[in-house]
Amino acid sequence: HEGSVTSLCPYRMEGEAEYILPTETKYVGEMKDGMFHGQGTLYFPGGSRYDAIWEKGLVVKGTYTFSDGLQYDAEHWHYCDTYDRRFYTEICYGLKPAGISRLTNMDPPRKIPPGCYDCGDGFYNPTTRIVKDYKNRFLRNADDDEHEWIIRTCRKGWDETMGPKPKP
Repeated sequence: HEGSVTSLCPYRMEGEAEYILPTETKYVGEMKDGMFHGQGTLYFPGGSRYDAIWEKGLVVKGTYTFSDGLQYDAEHWHYCDTYDRRFYTEICYGLKPAGISRLTNMDPPRKIPPGCYDCGDGFYNPTTRIVKDYKNRFLRNADDDEHEWIIRTCRKGWDETMGPKPKP
């Protein structure tokens, strides 16, 4: 941990703290008895953040904000659904001219390694079933549900012909 931490016990953090987890996620906020307690924010390596009120290490209420500024709303979440397929940057700054479509919220989109998928927090290799972050560091092994979701919904690192196939 870093920053100014007041401690009543040499092993438990108390007061205002800045704590960096092994995943490079940083917590800035109040702690009590070594746990997140009070107001605090988790800053994730990708640029997103989670502002919350904590009680004994558990979230009482919080707001997740993506790295581009979009805030998640659990009750009224309509982002990129079947009715409005625009990316957040398109909602903020408008659509590109006809014929120039945006493939991701990032422009230009990330180049996906051959045979892999971009699953939002890294690249997924369906052969090894491993997700690595965009700096090629191991994130996790995908279980069957995540594997199926990525294959079904995420952007591929190769082109495929869409529509009816020509007759031989």
